[in-house]
Amino acid sequence: MPQIPDKLYFKIGEVAALLQLKTHVLRYWETEFTILQPVKSRTNQRLYRRKDVETALLIKDLLYQQGFTIAGARKKLQVDKQLDFPLDNPDSPEIVLSKVKTDLIRLRQYLFDATPE
Repeated sequence: MPQIPDKLYFKIGEVAALLQLKTHVLRYWETEFTILQPVKSRTNQRLYRRKDVETALLIKDLLYQQGFTIAGARKKLQVDKQLDFPLDNPDSPEIVLSKVKTDLIRLRQYLFDATPE
């Protein structure tokens, strides 16, 4: 995975170079993936935040490395967003806490749905 420079905003050409893609691919992905929404400057230039760059890296991985179709990648991103999982590090504190939360919800459902005999 390429190292993302420590900047607030990236122009589309910088992101394209970082991901080794053409700019038109990024513009197309913006139409297909609602999660990828760079802000626009007063001059209507796309400005990608770090999160947008990370999302674009994830989309590239899903499409080019893991072999997802556009529709499949879109669905995976929607599921991951619904589960509120951070998409980068599977051992991050956010992932661990999310798993604990899921387990607690299941335990609560089990305890309250179980009827005493």
